[in-house]
Amino acid sequence: MNIAGKKVAYVTLGCKLNFSETSTIRHSLEKAGTQTVSEKDEADIFVINTCSVTDMAEKKGRQLIRKIIHHHPGAYIVVVGCYAQLRAKELLAIEGVSLVLGAGDKFNVSHYLQHLEQQEKQEPHSCDIFKISHFDLAYSFGDRTRCFLKIQDGCDYFCTYCTIPFARGKSRSADIPRILEALQEVAGKGIQEVILTGVNTGDFGRGSDTDFLQLLRLLDQHDEIARFRISSIEPNLLTDDIIEFVAHSRHFMPHFHIPLQSGSNEVLQLMRRRYQRELFAEKVQTIRQLLPDAFIGVDVIAGMRGESESYFNDALQFIDSLDISRLHVFPYSERQGTKALEIPLIVPQEEKHRRVEQLLEISSRKLTDFYHRFEGKERPVLFEESRVGSYICGFTDNYIKVKLPYNQKLSNRIVPVVLNKENICLEE
Repeated sequence: MNIAGKKVAYVTLGCKLNFSETSTIRHSLEKAGTQTVSEKDEADIFVINTCSVTDMAEKKGRQLIRKIIHHHPGAYIVVVGCYAQLRAKELLAIEGVSLVLGAGDKFNVSHYLQHLEQQEKQEPHSCDIFKISHFDLAYSFGDRTRCFLKIQDGCDYFCTYCTIPFARGKSRSADIPRILEALQEVAGKGIQEVILTGVNTGDFGRGSDTDFLQLLRLLDQHDEIARFRISSIEPNLLTDDIIEFVAHSRHFMPHFHIPLQSGSNEVLQLMRRRYQRELFAEKVQTIRQLLPDAFIGVDVIAGMRGESESYFNDALQFIDSLDISRLHVFPYSERQGTKALEIPLIVPQEEKHRRVEQLLEISSRKLTDFYHRFEGKERPVLFEESRVGSYICGFTDNYIKVKLPYNQKLSNRIVPVVLNKENICLEE
């Protein structure tokens, strides 16, 4: 297919890592002469980057693919991402899907499109995921305010509930010279904030002569980027040295996202997590000692196989005792091929929903309390370029969402704002 001049729309599901990778795919197709259009426009090609973290994510992916095929019957449909790696034949069986590329080929969309005829029904291009050793650096930006920079991929942890190692392979990292090169590209676009992201971000540098803390120290020397944030980092990899570094750094924001997954040690053991809850509590305490104003987001799974009512109640009390800012709550999802399926006790769906609601109630209360702590105080806010109704929105250094009456002059600028009930977005 001659793709020069073709209109291409991109749809991304799932994590920020997927968004950074979609951007890289888009860049490669634009270099080949394609024109990027909105998914609502008439596109010749759709590139759909999928997620497989839960069965609901896969269901949403299938529904979206079918919807796009229905509304754009003549378009060439390319599916990539974790779902494409894990269920390639299942996706290709959907009438209208033309090309499915797994983890080893998702950055070669341009190559495959230019060597395939549009009407051909192709075999899925999946791979032996654990043979992938190369690293594809990627970064994303939408409103030219912030960028998600992929520095690590894959995971060696094999938690019993998770399929990510089977979708993304072994832990591997970007080379530091390539990261610095990407930062120069990002800074040249006027981007003010970079979020370091990966599947297991804190595992950066495994098998090399560098580690995550060394990378952070190096990046902190670069004044071209005003702000850095660390995306989700495992509690056993969030060392006290990293917390102390962030507390005294010039450019790293007081913001941590730490997956707990369960507040019960018994359930953590069933999950094969690499820590107990006491370690997690110590990390939160250390952050509060060194960075009292830091935002601390926490991932929790409700209704894991083996999570008895007593285990859950114990976990709930523990989580409620933590001085954190917000919970990201996920109902446990059965994933084909995972060890969790061997655990006999199954939490009924309605009970799982009840537990999710209880955790969300704690989250709402903690987020409101955290926000109220800063009313009347001044914090630096980076405002985005996009307009939301009659407002312009942005985030403080410690991740409080703020809105002000729209003023284009604030766009992509960091300005001090006194926080109050009117300008804090509590729903965020």
